[in-house]
Amino acid sequence: MKWRSLEESSPDTDLRPLRDILAERKELIAKYVPAETQSIHARAVAELRQRGLATNILPVGAKIPEFQLQDHDGKTISSSGLLAKGRFVLCFIRGRWCPFCVAQMEAINLVLPEIEQAGATLAAISPQTVQQSFFMRDQHKLRFSLLSDPGNRVSKQFALTYRIPDEQKAIYQRAFVNLPFINGDDSWELPIPATYIIDRDGTVLYASANEDYTERPEPEEILRVLDTPLRG
Repeated sequence: MKWRSLEESSPDTDLRPLRDILAERKELIAKYVPAETQSIHARAVAELRQRGLATNILPVGAKIPEFQLQDHDGKTISSSGLLAKGRFVLCFIRGRWCPFCVAQMEAINLVLPEIEQAGATLAAISPQTVQQSFFMRDQHKLRFSLLSDPGNRVSKQFALTYRIPDEQKAIYQRAFVNLPFINGDDSWELPIPATYIIDRDGTVLYASANEDYTERPEPEEILRVLDTPLRG
C-alpha cells in the first residue's frame, strides 16, 4: 500500500508550508475515517505521551551511535561516511505507507538544495525494507538517501521505538498496512517520527520528536538551525 502524493496527481509541486499540507490530510481523515478508528489512533498517541517517549530520545549534546545501513539501492551507508562530508540531517520516519511521512519527505526534498548549500547532507531512516525504500524514493522523486533499519536497531539506539498496540495493529491489518511484509519482520515496532541535525563530530545539534505522527517540524526550521554560525 502506498499513499498517492499530491505531486503524483498534479504536475505542480506543492509549495505550501508543511503544516498546511499535514492539516489538509488530517481534515480528510477526520472526514472519511470512522470515529472509532480515529479514537484508537488518538489513544495510541496518548499512551506514548504518557510514557514520555519523545522527552527521552537521544538529546542535544549527545553523540550519535555508529551505524551502517543499506540505502534504497542496497549500498552500505555508514554514519562515519556521512560525518566525513560534514553535518547531516537525519529523519526517522515510519514508512512509505504513512501519508504524513510522505508529506514530510516531499517537503524536505524541496529544500534539499538549501541543505546542501549549508554544507550538510540529508538522509532518512525507516524500518521498511530496501525494496520499499526504493519504491518510495522512485514514486515520490526523492533525491536523498533512504536508509533501511532492520528491526529498528538504530532507532532503538536513539530511543525512538515502540510496539504498536493490539487495537491499532488490527486497524492497520484491516487497512492492508502489512508491516511484517513492509518491514521484513513481525515485531510490529515503529519509530516515533524524529528529525536530527548532527555536527561533524557526531554531536547532536538539534533533535525534534513527537509521539503524534501527524506533526512534523517545518523544513524552514531545519534550515534556520543549519544557518546558525558554528562555535569554535
